[in-house]
This record gives sequence, C-alpha cells and structure tokens, in this order.
Amino acid sequence: MSLQAIIALVVSSTLVYSTPLIFTSLGGTFSERSGIVNVGLEGIMVMGAFGSVVFNLTFASQFGKATPWIALLVGGLVGIVFSAIHALATINLRADHIISGTVINLMAPALSVFLVKVIYGKGQTDNIDQAFGYKDIPVLDKIPILGPIFFQKTSIVAYVAVLVAVLAWFVIFKTRFGLRLRSVGENPQAADTLGINVYLMRYSGVLLSGLLGGIGGAVFAQSISVNFSGTTIVGQGFISMAAMIFGKWNPIGAMGASLFFGLAQSLAVIGAQLPVIENVPTVYLQIAPYVLTIVVLVLFLGKATGPKANGQNYIKSK
Repeated sequence: MSLQAIIALVVSSTLVYSTPLIFTSLGGTFSERSGIVNVGLEGIMVMGAFGSVVFNLTFASQFGKATPWIALLVGGLVGIVFSAIHALATINLRADHIISGTVINLMAPALSVFLVKVIYGKGQTDNIDQAFGYKDIPVLDKIPILGPIFFQKTSIVAYVAVLVAVLAWFVIFKTRFGLRLRSVGENPQAADTLGINVYLMRYSGVLLSGLLGGIGGAVFAQSISVNFSGTTIVGQGFISMAAMIFGKWNPIGAMGASLFFGLAQSLAVIGAQLPVIENVPTVYLQIAPYVLTIVVLVLFLGKATGPKANGQNYIKSK
C-alpha cells in the first residue's frame, strides 16, 4: 500500500468516526454556554440513533437515497424531545444537572430496547439498506494529491459536520443570539437586569444540544453500526463531552478534539492495515479512545475554564 493510500485510508476512516462526535460535542457546547451541564448527551444520542434507524427501515422504500438525510432530522427531533426533559428538570424544577442527565442516560437505553422489542419482536433491528457509506465529492475529487486523500471515497456528512461547526462558532461568537447565550452562561443575574430572558436562552441552548446530539446518534447508527441495539451507542456521548472540554467550549476546538478522538477510534478498525501498528493487539486499540478520554479529562478539566455560571440553577426572584 502506497503512502498516499495509507493517508487516504486514515483520513476517510477518521472522518467517519469523528462526525457523530462533532455534532454531539457542538450540542454540548451550546448547552454549557447557556449554563446548563448536559451529561445526558449519551442518552440523547441513543434515542437519536433509535429514531433514525426506525425511520430508515420504515420509509427507505419511499424516500430512497434521501432516507438517511431525512432520518438525521428525525433523530434530531427525537433528541429535542429528550433534551426538553432535561431542560424542564434543570431550568424550571431546578434539579441537579448531573442527576438529571444521568437519569436520561439510564432511561434511554432501556426505553429504546423495549420499543425495539415491541416493534420488531427482538432485541435489535435489522440492518438498514440506505446508509451514508463512502462517496466521491464531484470536482474536488479531481484535485491532484488532495483529491484522492480528502474527497474520494469519503463521508459527505463529515464535511457537513465541519460546516456546522464553523456555523456554530459564528453563531456563538458573532451574533446577538450568541452574545446573549454566553452572557446567560457567565452571569445570568446581570443578563436578566439587561432584559435578557434567561430561561428562554437556557432552553434554546439545551434544545440545540438535543438537536445536535440526536443528529450525532443518527449519524453513528447510519454510517457505522447500520442497525440499532442497546449497545449501538456506548460511550460516544461521554467522549463528546471530553471533546467539548478539550476544545474549551469553542465549536472549532470541539471539532478538532472530535477529530482526534475519531482518529483514535478508527485505528481499532484499520490498525491491521497500517504498517506501524499492524502488530499491536486489537484490544489495545479498542480501549485507546476511552483511555484517552480519561487522560484528557484528568489533564485538562482542572485547567479548562468553562462558563462561570455553568451548572448553577437560576432563580429569577434573587
């Protein structure tokens, strides 16, 4: 295998495994910028994956190749529903953010597996016929050297995720909405005195996290697992949280960290084809992403400074 072929393999595989993390870490960024910690991203991804696969299996014959893309929106809508539960608990009922998110993480796998058994009569769904797969990007795939590496047999939805990350950065740091969202996450009392609706902004942040987290789960289910079971999403939401922290609550930083973790995950799949690590036992490559997650949290959690009011419930009367 030539050097160019090896690089192309690593890049395409990294993009596939990074995409769910990019979407979900962006969702976590919106939520925590508003001051709401959302550790329920794992559960939101589970429900997004479930909703997208059920939709894909049900309507693939009607929508054809557009099915995975429509299923992304379905996964996002399901994610919004579950994030609304978290928003209600933390914003209106002033529940502890960690406990509320943990409840979602515990509820989602059990509920989804129950629904799968009710709908299909077994513990997992069939494989979907309409998945994202690998495709060439017209025109760009003809560029010398760069074309074969980045734009041939690649994941188109990965480049959509990159565009969404850039858009998220612009929204958070260059728009009035983003300024208000950040002010609520830094000092809700001061924001309230300026006429900003703290509850509305926090709901917006949490619901956006549900939309993007649900899309992240839908991408994973339709590009990697191609079916749904109780073990489809295992740790992806927590890795996304680590990417958000590693990226310092910045969409571009979160995207970069997601690419790093995506590379770590992809090596477990393509490691046997790479000359340098072909002899490394597969089990070591499989646990590498989770070990790296722990290392990143230990090294950077204390140093990274998030929004000052992150995790603090706001009571308007005070």
